[in-house]
Amino acid sequence: MTSLTISLDIMGGDQGPHITIPSAIMAVKHSSDLHLILCGNEQLIIKELTKLNFFPHPQLAIYPTTEVVEMDDKPSVAMRAKKDSSMRKALDLVKEGKAQACVSAGNTGALFSIAHYVLKTIPGVDRPALISSLPTHDKDKHVFMLDLGANVFCDSTVLYQFSIMGSVMAEYVDEIERPRVALLNMGVEDIKGSDHIKQTALQLTANKDINYVGFIEGSDIFSNKADVIVCDGFVGNVALKTCEGVARLVYEKSKAFFQQNGQYNFFAKILGVLLKPTLKKLFKSLNPDQYNGASLIGLRGIVVKSHGNANSKAFYAAIIEAAKEVERQIPERIKAKLESH
Repeated sequence: MTSLTISLDIMGGDQGPHITIPSAIMAVKHSSDLHLILCGNEQLIIKELTKLNFFPHPQLAIYPTTEVVEMDDKPSVAMRAKKDSSMRKALDLVKEGKAQACVSAGNTGALFSIAHYVLKTIPGVDRPALISSLPTHDKDKHVFMLDLGANVFCDSTVLYQFSIMGSVMAEYVDEIERPRVALLNMGVEDIKGSDHIKQTALQLTANKDINYVGFIEGSDIFSNKADVIVCDGFVGNVALKTCEGVARLVYEKSKAFFQQNGQYNFFAKILGVLLKPTLKKLFKSLNPDQYNGASLIGLRGIVVKSHGNANSKAFYAAIIEAAKEVERQIPERIKAKLESH
């Protein structure tokens, strides 16, 4: 595409404009063909842009709004009582065709509800899902996982649709020919799992257009045994949060080891100094910021959700993810794939 427009919920997230505006500047510096519509408090936006010597700018437009969806707002309140919020207007711009994608770091439940209401689902999709890429053992390889929390329970029909949508993401975003699709389960044997998981497996096995490789256990999420891992939102969210907790545990344990007291203290400190560059590089590669941008896939428009506590680099990564999905025409690809089945 020669020109691309994305609307940003500038007020969303824990720190709002202090994070989202520097990210927007990074994005337009990265691409001269990218145009961003900054939705939010006009005075605050102008103040931040001026402070960064970036106002005015031909690639940035401001869409003034008067309300903000707070991180603790109930989805129903955000949708019914805050129709002039930065989140709502960013989504409205996608519906109206004035933007091709929306990015927000705001309240996940509110974003999901409003996006579902405003944009509606693609024909053939019962429910949209949260999908994101996670690192794997292999260098420069990652795995798409869905659903990560948008739908607590999913029957076999919904999981089957998720499998098709995830396969489309891996094929067109990562350019993987016949991506491997697996179902997250409590074991790899055919007899394991709930009835709806087993039924989904039968449906995927019968679909020769999907490269279904069977069940996968939680311990193999990062093993690169699959390009797409499918589960319901409850399981996906628990798995993701558990992995994040383990990563923090390893980091804290490593730090404590190199700071320990006792007879090995001197040697531990020396070892810590020697290994610090390697460990820093390792943890950087596992940093969630590098894999930021969970997409609300299955909608008629592109919506990317950034972490609420994302830093500017992470929100920038979400903007780039949205641009990539626009260029690869993900909603249209999903619609075509579903129509063929």
